[in-house]
Order: sequence, then structure tokens, then C-alpha cells
Amino acid sequence: MHIIEISLKLTAMPMSVQRKEAEGAEAVYKQVIEAVNTGSPKLLELTCEHQPDKKITLLTSEISAVQSYEKSGMAPGGKRPGFAFAD
Repeated sequence: MHIIEISLKLTAMPMSVQRKEAEGAEAVYKQVIEAVNTGSPKLLELTCEHQPDKKITLLTSEISAVQSYEKSGMAPGGKRPGFAFAD
């Protein structure tokens, strides 16, 4: 399972959707990047393959980061890959 995680400005919890295949995850990742690069705010709706009823709609101007990773690649203890920020 591949996870696409999206961080929003001024929001502590990231939003995420899942894809079964790496190609599907890459397509969603590129879709988010393209939506942010348009420059004008718009709504972006994403669905989850793991939970078919799960939908999220984001305002593209509020997206601050996006990452894609494979769920089986998670470290022991449940830590997600990515950057850690110190205070």
C-alpha cells in the first residue's frame, strides 16, 4: 500500500489517501503538484483506494507539502518517513 500525505498550512495533522500500486500513488502525487503549480486557488478532491468512502477536498493554496511513501517501509514504532522539525 502506498500513502500520499499532504500537509496544509497552519494544520498539525496531515491529510492522506492510499493507493494499491506505486503508479497510482505517483499519479496522485503529480496531480497534487500540478494543482499547486497553477497559482490560483482551487479545490482538489482526492479519494482513497483503501477506504473507498473516504474523500478529502483541499484548497490548493493551503497545501504546504506532499510526500509519497510505501506503507510497508515504515520504521518500527510507527514513525512515518519525512522531515522532523525541532522547536
